[in-house]
Amino acid sequence: MNPNPSDLRMLEHRLGHRFHDTSLLQTALTHPSVSGNQSKPYGDNQRMEFLGDAVLQAVISEALYQMHPGKDEGSLTKARAALVNGVSLTAKADSLSLEQHLVLGLGQQTEFERGRDSAMEDALEAIVAALFLDGGLAAAKNFIHRLFAEELADPSHIQVIKNPKGELQENLQCGNEDLPFYKLLNASGPPHNRQFEVAVFHAGCELGRGRGSSKKEAESGAAAAALIRLRDE
Repeated sequence: MNPNPSDLRMLEHRLGHRFHDTSLLQTALTHPSVSGNQSKPYGDNQRMEFLGDAVLQAVISEALYQMHPGKDEGSLTKARAALVNGVSLTAKADSLSLEQHLVLGLGQQTEFERGRDSAMEDALEAIVAALFLDGGLAAAKNFIHRLFAEELADPSHIQVIKNPKGELQENLQCGNEDLPFYKLLNASGPPHNRQFEVAVFHAGCELGRGRGSSKKEAESGAAAAALIRLRDE
């Protein structure tokens, strides 16, 4: 089923941008489960998620750098990681009610629910890409700055965890001898600018995902996402 034009207008209002090419927004809202449906008109959002992730990281990095000249590299890196981890992006996607606009493949609701958080994170990143492609960097920056306004203005609102992997292991070992397990999901980009995506599992369940320019950074992001998720449950 294609997105309803009136629903897209409401979403555009929440995004703060009127699209010249609405097919970009429709693609951003198309879940990969649609790929098996030959009637799909717009493809799915996987390629856009790749671009949106890069734009989001760049805009957040610049905003933190410009707004907080007194912060050192380590503090800025931790703040950025906390803002762009899976838990944070899923919460932002939910604040925009993206799920009600997401287009799924026929009969894929159950499969979607199993990986809902990851799908919502990807949809938000794809939205960033759609804004960038339709309105340029200015449109993407305007959206990101508004969406993260409170956290960018005052990084003390950002939950920064100093040693995510250590804290997660300590948290999980309370009454359980199983250790968290980190799995590399994806590595992309040229050799000089590799990007890694890692998921952390415990007792057979995925707890969080993280991304970074090294496996270590991606594992730390996954552990931080897992800790935030466990604390919110």
